[in-house]
Amino acid sequence: MDENVFNQIAKKYDTEDRKQIAAIIADEIKNTLTDKQYRSILDYGGGTGLVTFQLADQFEKGWLVDSSQEMIQVAQGKIDQQQLKHFEAIECNLAEEDNLNVKADVIVLSLVLLHVPDIVPLLQKLSKLLNPNGLFIIVDFDKNEKIQHPKVHNGFTEAEINQALNDAGFRDMKMHTFYHGSNIFMNQDASLFISTSTR
Repeated sequence: MDENVFNQIAKKYDTEDRKQIAAIIADEIKNTLTDKQYRSILDYGGGTGLVTFQLADQFEKGWLVDSSQEMIQVAQGKIDQQQLKHFEAIECNLAEEDNLNVKADVIVLSLVLLHVPDIVPLLQKLSKLLNPNGLFIIVDFDKNEKIQHPKVHNGFTEAEINQALNDAGFRDMKMHTFYHGSNIFMNQDASLFISTSTR
């Protein structure tokens, strides 16, 4: 899906189904963050903030970054409405530009990589934005052979994710599946994994 599609759906993006999945993802990320105190978070491809704003009270500073201007406008409206003064919404497409001047303790990519044709260059750029000993979190779909779409990956295996992270300079990779749902990925039953790594 290109950003024009996301611009078109931005104002209607927060459906009940998406809110439910976002709550499940946010809860799993919270479980992952219990070991250590992290002060800042960068949510790349964060859309309207469905996931990251549920984590907002755990951080002193946060950035929600998305390539869709309309998504950022919706996210900014939530920042204003919820008075999340420690959060910024930034329009940026790291696939095409390299000018995101922030450093975070935690970087989250939630349901982003399936839309990225070549994931390693993006992971390499994001690795430079992660503070030393920071936590890099990917949430996405497990590989699903029933799904075939010219612009979307049909999920990922653990080997694929670990190889891409390794190529991008990450280490200490861990990954597990945490949710199985009906009709959640291109109208197919699918499962979600969470991957963590450091740099």
